Amino acid sequence: MRTSALEREPVGQQAGSPVRLPEPHRDPPPWRLPEALPGGDLQLAEQLDLPQALVAVLRRRGHSDPAILDILEPAPAPPPEQHFPDLPQAVARLQRAIAGGEAVAICGDYDADGMTSTALLTGVVQRLGGVATVAIPSRMEEGYGLNPAMVERLHQKGVGLLVTVDNGISARPALEQAQALGVEVIVTDHHAIPAQRPPYLALLHPAVTPPRSPYRSLAGVGLAYLLARCLCKHNPAALASSRDLFCIGTVADMAPLHGVNRLWLRQGLAQLHRSSLPGLQALIRSAGLAERPLDEEDVGFHLAPRINAVGRLGDPRHVVELLTTSSEQQAMAMAQMCEDLNQQRRDLCAAIEAEALALLEADGIAPGVRVPPFLLLAQTHWHHGVVGIVAARLMERFARPVALLAGDDKGRFRASVRAPHWFAVDAALQSCGELLESFGGHPVAGGFTVAPHRVAVLQERLEQRAATALEQGDSTVVVAPEAHLGLEKINGAFLKTLRALAPFGVGHPVPLFWAYNCRIVRQQALRGGHRRFELTCGEARFPAIAWRWPHGPAPQQADVAFRVAWDRRGAQPRLQLEVEALRAAQQEVVFHKQGRQYWCCRREGGIQLRNASGQCLTVPWPLTHAAPDPKARQPPLHPYVRQLAIQAATALGLAI
Repeated sequence: MRTSALEREPVGQQAGSPVRLPEPHRDPPPWRLPEALPGGDLQLAEQLDLPQALVAVLRRRGHSDPAILDILEPAPAPPPEQHFPDLPQAVARLQRAIAGGEAVAICGDYDADGMTSTALLTGVVQRLGGVATVAIPSRMEEGYGLNPAMVERLHQKGVGLLVTVDNGISARPALEQAQALGVEVIVTDHHAIPAQRPPYLALLHPAVTPPRSPYRSLAGVGLAYLLARCLCKHNPAALASSRDLFCIGTVADMAPLHGVNRLWLRQGLAQLHRSSLPGLQALIRSAGLAERPLDEEDVGFHLAPRINAVGRLGDPRHVVELLTTSSEQQAMAMAQMCEDLNQQRRDLCAAIEAEALALLEADGIAPGVRVPPFLLLAQTHWHHGVVGIVAARLMERFARPVALLAGDDKGRFRASVRAPHWFAVDAALQSCGELLESFGGHPVAGGFTVAPHRVAVLQERLEQRAATALEQGDSTVVVAPEAHLGLEKINGAFLKTLRALAPFGVGHPVPLFWAYNCRIVRQQALRGGHRRFELTCGEARFPAIAWRWPHGPAPQQADVAFRVAWDRRGAQPRLQLEVEALRAAQQEVVFHKQGRQYWCCRREGGIQLRNASGQCLTVPWPLTHAAPDPKARQPPLHPYVRQLAIQAATALGLAI
């Protein structure tokens, strides 16, 4: 189970949310500009008619020519039966249950991945003529995953076959209970497989596939879609709109965009706005996304948060009803419920974040000012359905691991933890296991339950572990643009070509570009900690937005690290730069080569290089590729100096 990092707040005033958070101020992180590329590495740009900046990004990510071609046109999916040993048995058992009218329970999770997985398989079983029962635990009362009480209830209702989606592999007590009751279980899950596997009839899990399998990165909804495709091999009409749900769950769970994830998303996103599901159409309309093709950002920033809000604050079965109903009237009513809960989620997040910042400020803690190695805050009245979102925001603001603890109805604290790359959450919780009643997670996110009298000891242990990680690891956050892109080269045609590399996400992020020495003609602080800019460079002028900007006002002349996107808030979409970082324009830039430090700056017609001894050399730019003229007075450049000039040109924005 993952919490989406894509739940950011809208720009401008927000009804029902009077809380204004203090504007954070943190020293900007250092920049690390890309290494120069050999000229031959950009030849593919001409062959594929791609901008050189895009090819440079892909080269620097380590992609070969075949890999770049596969990004542009993913390979077809191989037969899944060759990659999942238990798949034939799972399909045969489900087909037998559907044909015999057996009640099949689809046991899901309360995040977007789990809810879309549940809706997907429930709808397919029903369209194939089977009987499907939805079983999702309560976040507030039962917590994550299949549990013995659920198995007992389903058994008493006559269910003899369970299919878990997005959970189950770690539910040993529940699966042992099912075995004792004679209930068969098909487990489809993508979370870590324990050393001792629980009992089950069949397992569909990415980890059981061959090491280079294109199915290796599937999330829970991807496994559900795979199973559904096999079930519907002879009845493709029953698979209707299943790919739509795959798209939403995969983007919401931030699954890596490799292999079939990329293939199916490219196919599915193009048709998502035409979905035949009334509930999905109602959700799209309520988010203001109707009548145009959707992309991964529309799903991640608009649709997924509305679905997740129900799992956080309400009954996740309502989402399954929304995504399986055939009634347009019911769909509109339930989409409005999602809208209302999402607004409630925003309000709760804003209030909890403001309260958490006030608690930290009372202790003299602010970004860049006496920040402990680990931040732990506890309040009995906080809502555990949203503390994970707030923990992620505080982690970004303070660059520290954060645990937010909320009280439950049994007098304990339930926590969500979020952490930067240098701190492993799962290992840290494992090391404190004797203090916790339950825990689990990934390297960057997790959760636990703890008794109040153990919180102080737990905080001390986590602070010690984080302090050690800070000393031993690389905790420095750097801005690392992937290619220089002059503002004059950005237009609708460039963005259209950029979108040819989509969808973007984990493992294939939106490229981060940079531009040298831009002028900021206007800037404005916005609600939610965002900041709006207007940038110019030469004749080019662009609006820009920085989400949750922590650095205060920007200098008038600046180098800008940014991504290119559409701003669709107005009647007509317009190009917009999403600013990642700004730094005062560098007239002289420092760079390193072979352990030596050099300084460079622009000069008319060339580049001036200076070494640590103060020696200067001006090199013409651009460099000529012609053979040296033996009659020329100027000797040819030494190869080392030539490479210095190329690296300096990259650092000064004269080369990509």
